[in-house]
Amino acid sequence: MQATNQTLTAIEGITVGHATNTTARTGCTVILCPSGATAGVDVRGAAPGTRETEALRSGRLVQKAHAVLLTGGSAFGLDAAGGVVEYLEAQNVGFPAGPVRVPIVPAAVIFDLSVGDAKVRPDRAMGYQACQNATDAPVETGAVGAGTGATVGKAPGVTPAPGGVGSTCVRLNSGLIVAAIVVVNALGNVVNPTTGEILTGGTENGNLVDITERLLEADIVQGTNTTIGVVATNATLTPAEVNRVAEMAHDGMARAIRPAHTMSDGDTLFALATGSHTGSSVNTVGILAAEVVAAAIVSAVTT
Repeated sequence: MQATNQTLTAIEGITVGHATNTTARTGCTVILCPSGATAGVDVRGAAPGTRETEALRSGRLVQKAHAVLLTGGSAFGLDAAGGVVEYLEAQNVGFPAGPVRVPIVPAAVIFDLSVGDAKVRPDRAMGYQACQNATDAPVETGAVGAGTGATVGKAPGVTPAPGGVGSTCVRLNSGLIVAAIVVVNALGNVVNPTTGEILTGGTENGNLVDITERLLEADIVQGTNTTIGVVATNATLTPAEVNRVAEMAHDGMARAIRPAHTMSDGDTLFALATGSHTGSSVNTVGILAAEVVAAAIVSAVTT
């Protein structure tokens, strides 16, 4: 791990790997934490495609995840999680259950079937490949992995702009690290979180279009979008606190995407806490989580 790493892999014990099909314009991205990380999730979009999210709710038996899969291919792409499970089982990683260890691998998808080849989707082999590619080097961003076919800014008669994968982190002098990786495939445009200025998004006749205004004027194709990601920290948090961090992190999505959390998005954020740092409150982590999510979204389209 490099000292200059400003991405999710700045957190010790977390690696990230992409598998990319540039021809079909799809792929998947895996976040590995084989030692286990306390995990939570919050789903705000109305059209999600997910796996194992219920296992992460507060009060459940399983409290840690061993990987998170972010993938293209809509619901078909969830098949790639099987490859991640297979990889981790071969490493003897998972929740102890009698004679076996069961890897806990929650996942979420984006809809990228309208670009590239809709008949080619991430599968078990691609999920396994992403694990093999995982490293603690700075996360590769842009049109890679799950963000290969991502687009932003969509409405009838509007040309979307490329989306992609973004990642960033923040460090405090106390040793606390909070980081995010986000796959941006939003219905809305990406905006400056401070000023609201549109950074990139849908265009018509070469001019940027305010997607929020268009939503008031026309029906939007349902379920063809979604922004998904992972917020991670080295803080020590309970399952309830990690789920709260996932909730607070969505504020960053709302700051950087206009509009967000629509009926046409399946916006989902996972949260992971590795527990190597003590003494930081859930408030601190949650506030920073929103900041890094917003910054990661911007980095996805400005890389």
